[in-house]
Amino acid sequence: MRRIGFRGYMVIVIVIVIVALAIGGLYFFNMNRVAPTATNKANGVQITQRASGQYQTVIKDGRYLVSAARGITATSEPNSLDVKHFESSLLDLSKTQFKPSQYIFQEGQYLSSDIVNNLLERKSNNNPNGLNPEDNGKTDSSRNPIYVQTLTEQDFMTKSGNNLKLSGIVVGVAMNTQDEYQKEQYGTTYKQEISEADRVAYGKKVAPKIIKQIRQQSGVSDNTPIVVAMYANSASDSLAPGGFYAEVKSTQGTDLSEWSDISDKSIVLPKEATDTSSLGNDENNGFANFKNDVSNFFPNIAGATAVANFKKGTLSGLNVTVTTQFYSQTEIDSFTTYVSQSALKFLPANVPVRIVIQTANELQAILIRNANDKTFSTTILD
Repeated sequence: MRRIGFRGYMVIVIVIVIVALAIGGLYFFNMNRVAPTATNKANGVQITQRASGQYQTVIKDGRYLVSAARGITATSEPNSLDVKHFESSLLDLSKTQFKPSQYIFQEGQYLSSDIVNNLLERKSNNNPNGLNPEDNGKTDSSRNPIYVQTLTEQDFMTKSGNNLKLSGIVVGVAMNTQDEYQKEQYGTTYKQEISEADRVAYGKKVAPKIIKQIRQQSGVSDNTPIVVAMYANSASDSLAPGGFYAEVKSTQGTDLSEWSDISDKSIVLPKEATDTSSLGNDENNGFANFKNDVSNFFPNIAGATAVANFKKGTLSGLNVTVTTQFYSQTEIDSFTTYVSQSALKFLPANVPVRIVIQTANELQAILIRNANDKTFSTTILD
């Protein structure tokens, strides 16, 4: 038998180690990656694994299936706060109609960007499908305002053998409470207020037109359930986003069920002295105590504000922003720790709370507490 020298033993050991690492690495990769579940391997459509309380989503050819009208909402909303709140609140609303345990979420695929853009334009001879009224040529308060600012589509699928079947659509429609316009290009921007009565009435007028347009698209049947949810935009300079106020459902053609009120509202804390409503009074008192407490602990607090989100008059979430100036990392660390303690003492329990600590130019820390959590999860940016 041929003897293997020391060098030969070393080569064998190295080979064994490399093979073991390779096998271990593959095992680690397969254990930790999020593996999609194939629903139709022939055309490359897959769905993600299910997470508690969340929708499975659609993947096509290894990529997330984005909206056919992607980006329109982000670029058309006058207040950036409305962009995220409009879409996230719509998804929450969708969960009441199409439960995540029974349906798969798909970004809107039936209304293309061209169709959506045409719908958002004024009605004219060249664009008979425009949802907004014809231009009456006026430039004062008697002008026909732009009522419908943007809309977004969400699709809900179910499995049908190895395929996905469209089983429902939700469309969010963002309605203006204030229309900004110019009398001449690059001229002064004017604001035209839109009354609640006019906004609500016009929303009910355009809902059947939106449903009709959806049903004309290939792949949407005459009895696909379609929900239209109406959202009131905030003013462009508002510190709080708007909210959904009504919804209606169509299960056949353009027939509509009775309209239902939603009552989704956001307010800024501390409340202004002119705000005489009772909504958020308890939360406002607690936030005032929180603001005073952290201000007394740390010098030069530039400001602390919060946006409180309510659904049907009940607090559903709180987003807090604290702005101050820091001169050392230890100041940031100590202040963040104190804020987390003060928030547990004074801010509402049993609802999600998100606190951002920042200077005028930089984000310094984020504190997050989910509903029913006892402590905050803290991230400090060094």
